Amino acid sequence: MMKILIAIDDTDNAESKGTGFRARELASIIQNHQLGQLIGVTRHQLFVHETIPYTSHNSSACIAINSDEKYLREIIAVSAKYLIENAAPGSDAGLCVCPETNVMEELFDFAKRAKSEVLTMDMAKDLANKMGVFLEGYTGTKQGIIGSLAAVGLHAAGNDGRFLLTKGMREVFGIYTAQEILNITGVEKIKTTDNKIILNFEKILLTEWWRPVLQDKLAVLYVEPVNDNNYEYRVISKEHIKILSN
Repeated sequence: MMKILIAIDDTDNAESKGTGFRARELASIIQNHQLGQLIGVTRHQLFVHETIPYTSHNSSACIAINSDEKYLREIIAVSAKYLIENAAPGSDAGLCVCPETNVMEELFDFAKRAKSEVLTMDMAKDLANKMGVFLEGYTGTKQGIIGSLAAVGLHAAGNDGRFLLTKGMREVFGIYTAQEILNITGVEKIKTTDNKIILNFEKILLTEWWRPVLQDKLAVLYVEPVNDNNYEYRVISKEHIKILSN
């Protein structure tokens, strides 16, 4: 088994579903085709600049799965077909499919720069060719190849973005112990914003908008202490999660 990263960018327009929705839907299709086991889908914020076309926030998304190298071509084919059929009119959709073993140190630099600089399609193509990974655009200018390659790098580096999907994230709500959360969801670590690790029988309220962040290559759930008789902690606010993950 190997970890394969499938990233998409610029799939939407002002009226359509966003790239995050498309990534979650594509992740479901890949699983339904039995091409791999989903680890999670992460969102990555890129540079917002007047020369960069984007719909709302200029974010890209990366799907991480455990799979086998023999499925790589089919994963590419299924993902490409999905984008061709579902990318919105006026979008500049891009797709990158990259086994984690192909990731080079140069990709981390490219991805980091994509958060604060205007990069070019030629830069993305040259780097993808050097790494030997699939990178292709499907609609419009195809400029989404920049963001999709950057999303692979940001996910692989392991310290950027928040999860749009992981096990239990859209089904498990209410009060659970830390141990239960670690057992039944994709959360791999629970901590407070002052870095206290929570892992035993402390009760935590999972609100409807709980989102782990990607930190040290783990799905980390941030919580805060509360004065309540029913639980000791609750997930930090949506606004706080966004600040931590951008």
